[in-house]
Amino acid sequence: MILSDKRILEEIEKGTIVIAPYDRKYLGTNSYDVHLGKYLATYKDRVLDARKHNEIDHFEIPEEGFVLQPGTLYLGVTEEYTETHAHVPFLEGKSSTGRLGIDIHATAGKGDVGFCNTWTLEISCAQPVRIYAGMPIGQLIYFVVEGEVETLYNKKGNAKYNGRTIKPVESMMWRNEF
Repeated sequence: MILSDKRILEEIEKGTIVIAPYDRKYLGTNSYDVHLGKYLATYKDRVLDARKHNEIDHFEIPEEGFVLQPGTLYLGVTEEYTETHAHVPFLEGKSSTGRLGIDIHATAGKGDVGFCNTWTLEISCAQPVRIYAGMPIGQLIYFVVEGEVETLYNKKGNAKYNGRTIKPVESMMWRNEF
């Protein structure tokens, strides 16, 4: 089940969902709108290697915006820091974002119970499009968890994305054993 607006508000009141900054006007019927943070990043190398640490270059989105180009993967970040202690958060693009030809995640739309951080976005576009820091970029949807969670994400020793950040984080695939 997906949480309704009233239930999201109840969970915020209980502290099982944290959104900062939070503004009631961004609460939808069954979601919360998140916004693009001021930092983007691109990988330094054009060819990425899943077994190595692929480094990124961060840059700030200028006041006049930044034009995304097709064929480049941009890592972005949400303005909002979130914590989810009892539900599974899903991040989806807003329909208005999609209608501009912008995808905000390649595969990583689901968070884990216990995820506490900003969300790194895997941004690509169908055609050149100008984006701006602070623009609505996606929406968080919360699902009920069936059963008890043994280990929350923020308590896992092998969790790769626990460090609180305001900048996009590169892939940590290289930390996996394969």
